Amino acid sequence: MTTEQKREEDQSTTSSPAVGLNGIVEQYRKIREHAETYPYVWASYLVVYGGFGLWATYRWRKLRKTEDRVRALQERLRKLVDTEESAGSATATPVEKFHPSTEKTSQTADKASKS
Repeated sequence: MTTEQKREEDQSTTSSPAVGLNGIVEQYRKIREHAETYPYVWASYLVVYGGFGLWATYRWRKLRKTEDRVRALQERLRKLVDTEESAGSATATPVEKFHPSTEKTSQTADKASKS
């Protein structure tokens, strides 16, 4: 056998992906060996990606708290408007509720009829 044939055989065996449990064990061994050889690289990964994770978690929780506050304020406003309407309807003429969706549809219908 020539050296070229040996190289081709070596390349074909090394380039083929490991299959099954043996492949997983081999990959784990390589990663573990690399982590033991270069611990500072893995520590930097932990710091950088851990920092991103903490920042994303912080922002997510802050967003959720803000949304909860907005929902509570909207609910208080709805209740306030309902009480004012019910108090106002007992003494005065009934007032139509404002629905933004119906207002938008009537405006678009008016624009379509004008054109």
